[in-house]
Amino acid sequence: MTTDSREPGAESPIAKRLLLGDPLTSEKLDEQLLPKKMALPIFASDALSSVAYAPQELLMILLIGGTAFLAFSPWVATAVVILLIVVVASYRQLIKAYPSGGGDYEVASKNLGEVPGVVVASALLVDYVLTVAVSVSSGVDNIISAVPELNPLRVELAIGFVILIVIVNLRGVREASLVFAIPTYIFIGSVIVMVLVGLTRTALGDAPVASSAQYGVEPESLTQVAVILLVLRAFSSGCSALTGVEAVSNGVPAFRRPKVRNAQTTLTLMGGIAILMFAGLTVLALVANVHYAENPCHLIGFDCENTPQPSLMAQVSAATFGMGSIPFYIVQAATACVLLLAANTAFNGFPLLGSVLARDGYAPKALNTRGDRLVFSNGMIILGIAAIGVLVVYQADLTTLIQLYIIGVFVSFSLGQVGMVRHWRRTLRELHVAPPDDEDGTRTAEERRSARTGLVINSVGAAMTVSVLVIVTVTKFTHGAWLVFIAIPILATLMIGVHRYYRDVEAEIEPDDQTRFGAEGDVAIVLVGKLQKPVIKALDYALAARHEHTLAVHIAVSQAESDLLQKQWAEHDIPVQLVIVESPYRTFASPVAQFIKQWREKHGSSVVTVYLPQYIVGHWWESFLHNRRARRIANQLMLVHGVSITLVPWLLDSSELIYGRRSRPLPGQERAGLPSAQPAHHQRATRPAGPPDVAS
Repeated sequence: MTTDSREPGAESPIAKRLLLGDPLTSEKLDEQLLPKKMALPIFASDALSSVAYAPQELLMILLIGGTAFLAFSPWVATAVVILLIVVVASYRQLIKAYPSGGGDYEVASKNLGEVPGVVVASALLVDYVLTVAVSVSSGVDNIISAVPELNPLRVELAIGFVILIVIVNLRGVREASLVFAIPTYIFIGSVIVMVLVGLTRTALGDAPVASSAQYGVEPESLTQVAVILLVLRAFSSGCSALTGVEAVSNGVPAFRRPKVRNAQTTLTLMGGIAILMFAGLTVLALVANVHYAENPCHLIGFDCENTPQPSLMAQVSAATFGMGSIPFYIVQAATACVLLLAANTAFNGFPLLGSVLARDGYAPKALNTRGDRLVFSNGMIILGIAAIGVLVVYQADLTTLIQLYIIGVFVSFSLGQVGMVRHWRRTLRELHVAPPDDEDGTRTAEERRSARTGLVINSVGAAMTVSVLVIVTVTKFTHGAWLVFIAIPILATLMIGVHRYYRDVEAEIEPDDQTRFGAEGDVAIVLVGKLQKPVIKALDYALAARHEHTLAVHIAVSQAESDLLQKQWAEHDIPVQLVIVESPYRTFASPVAQFIKQWREKHGSSVVTVYLPQYIVGHWWESFLHNRRARRIANQLMLVHGVSITLVPWLLDSSELIYGRRSRPLPGQERAGLPSAQPAHHQRATRPAGPPDVAS
């Protein structure tokens, strides 16, 4: 038999339950783990959806030099495909060696040191923010391509989609995977069908023709060096197809067992599907003669002032199936959905990486706390806010945002692959000196072969990713990427600062041989404003704790109130000594602290417990009307060494909104085993008139 361990008042608000669902217990964490068919849309949606804009960006950059430069596109696309194959193979090795979910950050930290580790983490965090911004902006672009009238609402649509994705992710990984699976698989199927139909039509002599094929292009005059840079810039833009590959390595803990094998299989499927779609869409765009310009006004004959430029995906689908046809809208809807949902990759990678950083002390501990639905909700909310900020600043402009993109990806790629090379070299050295695990040494020989294979793969990966990082930096730096190179060091410096702070705090609070237990005295102080039931309850608690000395202390700011309190004290025969402390400056905490100091001077060092009544209210606005003075006194007295604060709750009638009951026991009734028979209206009738003092 199991019982609900939630405390009274811990129920979620109705609005929260409707949006996020009921809280999940920690025991259900395993049920949230993902099978491969659900993990693919969760972790691969970014990489798969990038085929919707990577070919577009590649062709757009080449078109700056004129239509003749499109002849370079097959070679540039081939280079991107080769790089994608190498990176996927490299990350299969990384998943096997480091399955804990730290990914490139863990590899760099353990093999290259602290600074490279936090640089990788910073680059990934920045890239996750940009992933959300770019994916949502691209999705909105495709929506506007189908419905141009929505163009004035570009930013508002983007922000709305980010908020929607945050809410869906806060409901839990499993529910998010169900929501995202169908659009992702429809997108994959529709793009593959479109490529097959387009290539079949081409083979039959009826090649599709894009709507932009009729427009000429005003080419820029380029020198030989500029031509090379233009081709390299097109390659770097095409490399956006690699974004999201690292998300699987960061999400290994979210897979079902066997985690490593399932993660590697998902990564391989993602890479194969992405290559097929990227290559097919690039070929089809060239066959259809798509002209997509960085500046639409450079398209001769195109009304750039009144008409938004259709995306490459929209032009290809319209050329293949016909503008306004059902398949056209299916492709556009699926593309828009998967581009919007591609942001979900970041909403899984960012919180997981944040939790690892928090665990290692490089980020606030709150990032390592799971929410009601067993997800790292704080990380998701931070990512959503940061992405909305970027969208507002850059007005959800995909062309501008894409220039900031992939820098962080290749920083992490490069350092991660270099770290893996060092990992395999160290592993080989250890295996060389280690004795065989079995008699014939078969196991050790297999481990050596595996390590050598990993070394070769990751060495090739390191060489290629470092080269691409240089190319991306050179070609994108002056186009806005310099902002990323400022953001990464700042974030890395903050992380190191957080780590130093946590380290210093741990050293400060670590127990040592100087720690002593026991004290010479024990005194309880109950602060009294007026003689009311909350004060009587606090006195009862203090007496029940059996301190050596129990005192009721009244801070006198009004002579009339002090006289009335002394009179009531005598009338009710309160069995606790009442001490009046004058406060000529009408303060409360300072006179109490001074009284504690004088007590210790007279009676020796004592542990002091201060009891403060505090109201429990049901309406949010009541918190502004009560407990203000008690809270201020408590905060100030906590700075006095050897003083602990005990808050004694008193439930007002409005607290039924939280606790679901109105009647309350009088002081001492529950401990005495007596029934709570006095109704709330009787309590109100017997309360002394006038506003409460200390408790308010």
